[in-house]
Amino acid sequence: MALLSFERKYRIRGGTLIGGDLFDYWVGPFYVGFFGVTTAFFATLGTALIFFGASLGDTWNPWLISIDPPDVSYGLAFAPLAEGGLWQLITFCATGAFISWALREVEICRKLGMGYHVPFAFGVAIFAYLTLVVFRPFLMGAWGYGFPYGIMSHLDWVSTTGYQYGNFHYNPAHMIAITFFFTTTLALAMHGGAVLSATNPGKGREVKAPEHENSFFRDIMGYSVGTLGIHRVGLFLALSAGFWSAICIVISGPLYEGSWIDWWDWWKNIPIWAD
Repeated sequence: MALLSFERKYRIRGGTLIGGDLFDYWVGPFYVGFFGVTTAFFATLGTALIFFGASLGDTWNPWLISIDPPDVSYGLAFAPLAEGGLWQLITFCATGAFISWALREVEICRKLGMGYHVPFAFGVAIFAYLTLVVFRPFLMGAWGYGFPYGIMSHLDWVSTTGYQYGNFHYNPAHMIAITFFFTTTLALAMHGGAVLSATNPGKGREVKAPEHENSFFRDIMGYSVGTLGIHRVGLFLALSAGFWSAICIVISGPLYEGSWIDWWDWWKNIPIWAD
Protein backbone atom coordinates (compact mmCIF):
# COMPACT_ATOMS: atom_id res chain seq x y z
CA MET A 1 0.00 0.00 0.00
CA ALA A 2 1.40 3.38 -0.99
CA LEU A 3 2.25 5.64 1.93
CA LEU A 4 -0.11 8.42 0.87
CA SER A 5 -3.10 6.08 0.45
CA PHE A 6 -2.35 4.59 3.87
CA GLU A 7 -2.22 8.06 5.42
CA ARG A 8 -5.68 8.81 4.09
CA LYS A 9 -6.99 5.83 6.04
CA TYR A 10 -5.81 7.05 9.44
CA ARG A 11 -5.94 10.82 8.99
CA ILE A 12 -9.42 11.00 10.47
CA ARG A 13 -10.82 12.73 13.51
CA GLY A 14 -10.72 10.95 16.85
CA GLY A 15 -8.28 9.26 19.17
CA THR A 16 -7.46 12.47 21.02
CA LEU A 17 -6.94 12.49 24.78
CA ILE A 18 -8.39 15.93 25.48
CA GLY A 19 -9.75 18.79 23.39
CA GLY A 20 -11.89 16.70 21.08
CA ASP A 21 -11.65 18.05 17.53
CA LEU A 22 -9.68 21.09 18.68
CA PHE A 23 -6.44 21.14 16.63
CA ASP A 24 -7.17 17.58 15.46
CA TYR A 25 -5.72 18.07 11.96
CA TRP A 26 -2.48 17.88 9.95
CA VAL A 27 -0.25 20.56 8.45
CA GLY A 28 1.48 18.81 5.57
CA PRO A 29 3.01 15.61 7.01
CA PHE A 30 2.81 16.85 10.62
CA TYR A 31 -0.02 16.09 13.01
CA VAL A 32 -0.88 19.14 15.10
CA GLY A 33 -3.17 18.10 17.93
CA PHE A 34 -3.79 19.88 21.22
CA PHE A 35 -0.51 18.63 22.66
CA GLY A 36 1.34 19.68 19.53
CA VAL A 37 0.22 23.23 20.23
CA THR A 38 1.24 23.03 23.90
CA THR A 39 4.61 21.59 22.84
CA ALA A 40 5.20 24.52 20.49
CA PHE A 41 4.11 26.99 23.15
CA PHE A 42 6.39 25.64 25.88
CA ALA A 43 9.33 25.13 23.51
CA THR A 44 9.06 28.65 22.08
CA LEU A 45 8.65 30.28 25.48
CA GLY A 46 11.53 28.28 26.99
CA THR A 47 13.84 29.12 24.09
CA ALA A 48 12.94 32.82 24.36
CA LEU A 49 13.74 32.71 28.09
CA ILE A 50 17.13 31.15 27.36
CA PHE A 51 17.95 34.00 24.96
CA PHE A 52 16.71 36.49 27.54
CA GLY A 53 18.94 34.88 30.17
CA ALA A 54 21.89 35.03 27.77
CA SER A 55 21.25 38.75 27.24
CA LEU A 56 21.64 39.27 30.99
CA GLY A 57 25.07 37.65 30.94
CA ASP A 58 28.39 38.90 29.65
CA THR A 59 28.85 36.64 26.61
CA TRP A 60 27.06 35.31 23.54
CA ASN A 61 29.58 32.51 23.09
CA PRO A 62 27.34 29.41 22.82
CA TRP A 63 29.94 27.34 24.66
CA LEU A 64 29.92 29.69 27.65
CA ILE A 65 26.29 30.79 27.95
CA SER A 66 24.83 29.35 31.14
CA ILE A 67 21.45 29.63 32.85
CA ASP A 68 22.22 28.69 36.44
CA PRO A 69 19.77 27.34 39.03
CA PRO A 70 19.06 29.39 42.17
CA ASP A 71 21.51 29.41 45.03
CA VAL A 72 20.98 26.58 47.52
CA SER A 73 20.02 29.18 50.13
CA TYR A 74 16.70 29.74 48.29
CA GLY A 75 15.67 26.18 49.05
CA LEU A 76 12.52 25.21 47.19
CA ALA A 77 11.21 28.78 46.99
CA PHE A 78 10.87 30.92 43.89
CA ALA A 79 13.98 32.96 43.16
CA PRO A 80 14.29 36.34 41.42
CA LEU A 81 14.62 36.03 37.64
CA ALA A 82 18.27 37.08 37.52
CA GLU A 83 19.18 34.82 40.45
CA GLY A 84 17.80 31.52 39.27
CA GLY A 85 14.17 32.31 38.58
CA LEU A 86 14.83 32.03 34.85
CA TRP A 87 16.20 28.54 35.40
CA GLN A 88 13.00 27.59 37.23
CA LEU A 89 10.79 28.93 34.44
CA ILE A 90 12.88 27.25 31.73
CA THR A 91 12.71 23.96 33.62
CA PHE A 92 8.92 24.29 33.81
CA CYS A 93 8.74 25.00 30.07
CA ALA A 94 11.05 22.08 29.23
CA THR A 95 8.97 19.72 31.36
CA GLY A 96 5.77 20.94 29.73
CA ALA A 97 7.23 20.56 26.24
CA PHE A 98 8.58 17.04 26.86
CA ILE A 99 5.39 15.73 28.45
CA SER A 100 3.26 17.39 25.74
CA TRP A 101 5.35 15.71 23.04
CA ALA A 102 4.91 12.31 24.70
CA LEU A 103 1.14 12.80 24.91
CA ARG A 104 1.10 13.86 21.25
CA GLU A 105 2.85 10.56 20.46
CA VAL A 106 0.13 8.74 22.41
CA GLU A 107 -2.57 10.38 20.30
CA ILE A 108 -0.81 9.40 17.06
CA CYS A 109 -0.47 5.82 18.34
CA ARG A 110 -4.20 5.76 19.07
CA LYS A 111 -4.97 6.92 15.53
CA LEU A 112 -2.70 4.26 14.03
CA GLY A 113 -3.91 1.50 16.34
CA MET A 114 -0.35 0.95 17.56
CA GLY A 115 1.01 0.07 20.96
CA TYR A 116 2.44 2.79 23.18
CA HIS A 117 6.06 1.65 23.01
CA VAL A 118 7.39 4.93 21.57
CA PRO A 119 5.82 7.31 24.12
CA PHE A 120 6.75 4.86 26.90
CA ALA A 121 10.37 4.87 25.74
CA PHE A 122 10.38 8.67 25.54
CA GLY A 123 8.86 8.68 29.03
CA VAL A 124 12.00 6.99 30.36
CA ALA A 125 14.09 9.84 28.92
CA ILE A 126 11.72 12.35 30.53
CA PHE A 127 12.07 10.48 33.83
CA ALA A 128 15.86 10.75 33.62
CA TYR A 129 15.64 14.52 32.95
CA LEU A 130 13.13 15.14 35.75
CA THR A 131 15.28 13.14 38.15
CA LEU A 132 18.13 15.61 37.62
CA VAL A 133 16.21 18.88 37.78
CA VAL A 134 13.10 18.09 39.84
CA PHE A 135 13.12 14.87 41.86
CA ARG A 136 16.67 14.99 43.22
CA PRO A 137 16.69 18.74 44.00
CA PHE A 138 13.29 18.35 45.69
CA LEU A 139 14.51 15.45 47.83
CA MET A 140 17.63 17.44 48.77
CA GLY A 141 15.57 20.51 49.68
CA ALA A 142 16.84 23.06 47.14
CA TRP A 143 16.48 23.70 43.41
CA GLY A 144 20.13 24.73 43.45
CA TYR A 145 21.13 21.07 43.20
CA GLY A 146 19.84 20.92 39.62
CA PHE A 147 22.27 21.21 36.72
CA PRO A 148 22.79 24.51 34.86
CA TYR A 149 21.63 24.96 31.27
CA GLY A 150 24.87 25.49 29.38
CA ILE A 151 27.50 23.45 27.60
CA MET A 152 30.66 24.00 29.62
CA SER A 153 28.80 24.75 32.84
CA HIS A 154 26.88 21.50 32.53
CA LEU A 155 30.10 19.53 32.04
CA ASP A 156 31.60 21.28 35.07
CA TRP A 157 28.51 20.36 37.10
CA VAL A 158 28.80 16.70 36.09
CA SER A 159 32.49 16.59 37.07
CA THR A 160 31.96 18.45 40.35
CA THR A 161 28.94 16.38 41.37
CA GLY A 162 30.78 13.15 40.56
CA TYR A 163 33.79 14.00 42.72
CA GLN A 164 31.58 15.17 45.58
CA TYR A 165 30.96 11.48 46.17
CA GLY A 166 34.57 10.38 45.96
CA ASN A 167 34.47 8.89 42.49
CA PHE A 168 31.17 8.34 40.71
CA HIS A 169 32.54 5.36 38.82
CA TYR A 170 32.25 3.41 42.09
CA ASN A 171 28.50 4.10 42.27
CA PRO A 172 26.95 0.63 41.71
CA ALA A 173 23.91 2.03 39.87
CA HIS A 174 26.27 4.05 37.68
CA MET A 175 28.13 0.82 36.88
CA ILE A 176 24.87 -0.83 35.83
CA ALA A 177 23.89 2.18 33.70
CA ILE A 178 27.24 2.30 31.91
CA THR A 179 27.07 -1.46 31.30
CA PHE A 180 23.68 -1.04 29.65
CA PHE A 181 24.91 1.93 27.57
CA PHE A 182 27.85 -0.02 26.19
CA THR A 183 25.79 -3.19 25.71
CA THR A 184 23.24 -1.15 23.73
CA THR A 185 25.93 0.08 21.35
CA LEU A 186 27.39 -3.42 21.06
CA ALA A 187 24.06 -5.13 20.34
CA LEU A 188 22.83 -2.56 17.82
CA ALA A 189 26.25 -2.28 16.14
CA MET A 190 26.25 -6.06 15.66
CA HIS A 191 22.68 -5.90 14.36
CA GLY A 192 23.43 -3.03 11.98
CA GLY A 193 26.60 -4.69 10.77
CA ALA A 194 24.77 -7.95 10.09
CA VAL A 195 21.99 -6.20 8.16
CA LEU A 196 24.43 -4.23 6.02
CA SER A 197 26.61 -7.26 5.29
CA ALA A 198 23.54 -9.27 4.27
CA THR A 199 21.84 -6.60 2.16
CA ASN A 200 25.01 -5.11 0.63
CA PRO A 201 27.19 -8.18 -0.04
CA GLY A 202 29.27 -6.72 -2.84
CA LYS A 203 29.10 -6.45 -6.59
CA GLY A 204 27.96 -9.59 -8.33
CA ARG A 205 26.86 -11.37 -5.14
CA GLU A 206 23.29 -12.16 -4.10
CA VAL A 207 21.52 -10.19 -1.39
CA LYS A 208 21.07 -12.44 1.63
CA ALA A 209 17.88 -13.06 3.62
CA PRO A 210 17.35 -12.78 7.41
CA GLU A 211 18.00 -16.52 7.67
CA HIS A 212 21.66 -15.81 6.86
CA GLU A 213 21.82 -13.24 9.67
CA ASN A 214 20.27 -15.71 12.11
CA SER A 215 22.72 -18.41 11.04
CA PHE A 216 25.67 -16.05 11.54
CA PHE A 217 24.75 -15.31 15.14
CA ARG A 218 23.89 -18.93 15.89
CA ASP A 219 27.36 -19.89 14.67
CA ILE A 220 29.27 -17.29 16.70
CA MET A 221 27.07 -17.11 19.83
CA GLY A 222 24.99 -20.26 19.73
CA TYR A 223 21.70 -18.37 19.54
CA SER A 224 19.96 -15.75 17.41
CA VAL A 225 17.21 -13.64 18.95
CA GLY A 226 15.72 -12.97 15.51
CA THR A 227 14.90 -9.91 13.45
CA LEU A 228 12.08 -8.71 15.72
CA GLY A 229 13.79 -9.84 18.89
CA ILE A 230 16.94 -7.77 18.35
CA HIS A 231 14.85 -4.60 18.29
CA ARG A 232 13.15 -5.63 21.52
CA VAL A 233 16.53 -6.34 23.06
CA GLY A 234 17.86 -3.00 21.85
CA LEU A 235 14.86 -1.18 23.32
CA PHE A 236 15.25 -2.98 26.65
CA LEU A 237 18.97 -2.21 26.82
CA ALA A 238 18.52 1.45 25.90
CA LEU A 239 15.67 2.05 28.35
CA SER A 240 17.58 0.25 31.09
CA ALA A 241 20.55 2.55 30.50
CA GLY A 242 18.37 5.63 30.89
CA PHE A 243 16.56 4.23 33.92
CA TRP A 244 19.70 3.26 35.85
CA SER A 245 21.40 6.54 34.98
CA ALA A 246 18.50 8.27 36.75
CA ILE A 247 18.76 5.90 39.72
CA CYS A 248 22.51 6.44 40.10
CA ILE A 249 22.11 10.19 40.58
CA VAL A 250 18.93 10.20 42.66
CA ILE A 251 20.51 7.96 45.30
CA SER A 252 23.57 10.24 45.45
CA GLY A 253 22.64 12.84 48.02
CA PRO A 254 19.09 11.93 49.04
CA LEU A 255 20.02 8.38 50.10
CA TYR A 256 23.82 8.33 50.35
CA GLU A 257 26.11 11.27 51.12
CA GLY A 258 29.47 9.56 51.58
CA SER A 259 32.16 8.47 49.14
CA TRP A 260 31.16 5.69 46.79
CA ILE A 261 34.67 4.30 47.16
CA ASP A 262 34.04 3.80 50.88
CA TRP A 263 30.61 2.30 50.18
CA TRP A 264 32.37 -0.83 48.91
CA ASP A 265 33.92 -1.48 52.34
CA TRP A 266 31.03 -3.86 53.01
CA TRP A 267 32.49 -6.09 50.31
CA LYS A 268 35.99 -6.00 51.76
CA ASN A 269 34.62 -6.75 55.23
CA ILE A 270 32.87 -9.99 54.32
CA PRO A 271 34.18 -12.44 56.97
CA ILE A 272 35.36 -15.09 54.50
CA TRP A 273 38.28 -12.86 53.43
CA ALA A 274 38.20 -9.88 55.78
CA ASP A 275 41.18 -11.27 57.74
